[in-house]
Amino acid sequence: MVRSIKQRELLNAWLRAHNKRRTMPAIDDYQPDQIADELAEMMGFDVEGEGDGARFLITQEGSRLAMTYGNEHIDPDKRTNRYLDDAIAPELYARVVPCYRACLARKRPIYSISTVQDADGKDVSYERLLLPFGSAGRVEQIVGSYKAISIEGGFKLSNLMGIRPKAVPVIIVRAVIDRDLVRVLAGHRASEDIIELS
Repeated sequence: MVRSIKQRELLNAWLRAHNKRRTMPAIDDYQPDQIADELAEMMGFDVEGEGDGARFLITQEGSRLAMTYGNEHIDPDKRTNRYLDDAIAPELYARVVPCYRACLARKRPIYSISTVQDADGKDVSYERLLLPFGSAGRVEQIVGSYKAISIEGGFKLSNLMGIRPKAVPVIIVRAVIDRDLVRVLAGHRASEDIIELS
């Protein structure tokens, strides 16, 4: 289950666009409500190449994400038009790239949860939702929503997932969200708000 209400809203907007076309939506078909409020915790990517050779060109990086990855010192104009594998440390890229590659291969939203500790040792859940967009069966863009939450209350966001976090993030969920699977398992048409993680 996608925990964040805002991420569920973003996912449901993707599902509505998917249902209208009966295929992966184009980015122009994506019309979530109040998207401006979420941009600080979102990233946009253009996909260059295919399969394991694909690279992810950052076209938008939210200000809270820059802080989360320790990039707030970089001029906002220089945070875009660089590749994800150049923007984050190689060991971190190796941990996150399977989610992006699964999004390309499956042409479906990917949801993951990692746990990490902030600078004060508080446990934080880091939730990533990747949404694919494209045409002719090829993923051309990915939009990502990233949420950091802690049941322990306030936490330090700065460099939470950066090059040298206090503790290495541990992935506890990595899932493909597949509407077709929901219909098969349920034996009927799923409502727009029901998703199944596989």
